[in-house]
Amino acid sequence: MLNPRTDLPLDRDSHGRFLPWIIAFVVFLASLALAGTLFLDSLAAGWERGVSATLSVQIPASGDEADDDRRTDAALIGLRSAPGVVRADLVSAERVAALLEPWLGPATAAGDLPLPRLIDVEIDDDVEVAELTRALQARVPDATIDDHRVWLDRLVRLVRAIELLAGATLALMSAATAGTVVFATRTGLAVHQDVIEVLHLIGAQDAYIARQFARRAQAHAIRGAAVGLALAVPTLGAIGYLATRLEPELLPELSLSPIGWSAFLVLPLAAAAIAAVTARLTVIRSLARMP
Repeated sequence: MLNPRTDLPLDRDSHGRFLPWIIAFVVFLASLALAGTLFLDSLAAGWERGVSATLSVQIPASGDEADDDRRTDAALIGLRSAPGVVRADLVSAERVAALLEPWLGPATAAGDLPLPRLIDVEIDDDVEVAELTRALQARVPDATIDDHRVWLDRLVRLVRAIELLAGATLALMSAATAGTVVFATRTGLAVHQDVIEVLHLIGAQDAYIARQFARRAQAHAIRGAAVGLALAVPTLGAIGYLATRLEPELLPELSLSPIGWSAFLVLPLAAAAIAAVTARLTVIRSLARMP
């Protein structure tokens, strides 16, 4: 498959030597685009599972701890008795300080800032947040509810748009690969026109000649795709390593499922298939126009 025998002197063609390197570059970029698409899809799915049915209730600090405790207890009682609320738990002051410390500094942990009381709420999907807000503010007027689904929907739409852009990039790369194969194949036909005419005279069919060009293009594509994939794997590993050096609050863990990793094996096969089919169709159409 990597060095097919042909009746045409295709091994001595210099015009086809650039084809594996172009395909290697295309597969390298396609691997990065595919990895980004798979990661974004996993990230969006994790967001949807993690926060789509949760709310955050904030009770501002008044400076009077006893009053803050009273308003917090009233909010907890009202939330836990509201229909559709699965769970309502008070977030500890230490946890609130830990969440704010990367942005506000160690003063939050030392208790130097008046931190609001936060309540983590889990609800059913059919709960009307507006009605829940009105019922809560009837008990605690200055309480506010942060509906995670509002910003989550916007964020997921952005992620899906980026995924569509990555898919369009993969399609353009496939078209670029096909165009390169067409150019190389037509050049080979022009170079070996005399040999092809001799083969026609001894009874060779167009399909036979097209098959030889297709096998040669397929071999070039496999070699180039292997090089591109071999370069992409350490690149993605380096990106993943750099991502682990960031704060986990800024960027979640970069990981792919076994199915996601196996998707990279499709890239060399797809490149070989595109090259073989394109070369075969180009030869058949070009020979059909010959007198």
